[in-house]
Amino acid sequence: MRLISICPSNTELVAYLGLTDQLVGVDDFSDWPTSVQNLPKLGPDLSIDIDALESLKPDLVLASLSVPGMEKNIEALQERKIPHLVFNANSLKEIAEDLHTLGTACGVEKRAKEISQDYLLFVEHLRSIAQTISYKPTLYWEWWPNPIFTPGMINWLTEISQIAGGRNVFQDVELASVQTDWTDIIQRNPDYIFMAWVGVAYERIKPAHLLKRPQANELRAVEQEQLHVMEEWLYCRPSPRLLEGALKLAQLLHPESYRHVELPSFLK
Repeated sequence: MRLISICPSNTELVAYLGLTDQLVGVDDFSDWPTSVQNLPKLGPDLSIDIDALESLKPDLVLASLSVPGMEKNIEALQERKIPHLVFNANSLKEIAEDLHTLGTACGVEKRAKEISQDYLLFVEHLRSIAQTISYKPTLYWEWWPNPIFTPGMINWLTEISQIAGGRNVFQDVELASVQTDWTDIIQRNPDYIFMAWVGVAYERIKPAHLLKRPQANELRAVEQEQLHVMEEWLYCRPSPRLLEGALKLAQLLHPESYRHVELPSFLK
């Protein structure tokens, strides 16, 4: 099949299924695995060049509603009757379902089943360790700084926090993504702050940006030097790669409890 992925998480799903050799084009932000960087680039995920996409004659285009603003690309695919799949995972289980859906569509259902099973087994392994941990610190994840957006209850980062032995400080809000303000963060006073600004280069995210805000130095996380810049590609894309991020987080929060845990072979 001639596959096109128009967001990074879908490109990663393709890679885990061993189908990167079938990709003929990707969005500008797809950067993993490194082999996809040599493929034709079709523009940023929110502004895909549909004419260029169509010229590549895809058998299947992979879109995702996990990226706000992707709707216009999907509408264009529908108008031109270009075959496509739309993913919209918010949970770790739904990512496994997306693997299975894509594997079935591409004729590798057996491999998709094996990968999704291994993926879910590792989730449960991390969860079983988390259940033995009594002290679970509160975590504030910052996806976007102005206005402030953070993951809520219906989001993989709440699950990632839980299986790493922590607790998302916004897990009480029944949304996938929560728009809030700095006053709310001050009141919740998290034990850890994790900055992972979506679409912003990792090296451009500096703790100093956050520390300029009113009362920032009074936060427990700042006082205890638990303010961290995290890799967007390990925490903000709905693909199995999130589990690499989960283990890294777990070993940061509870190094002794997760010290001997290794990534399963399919994630290495």
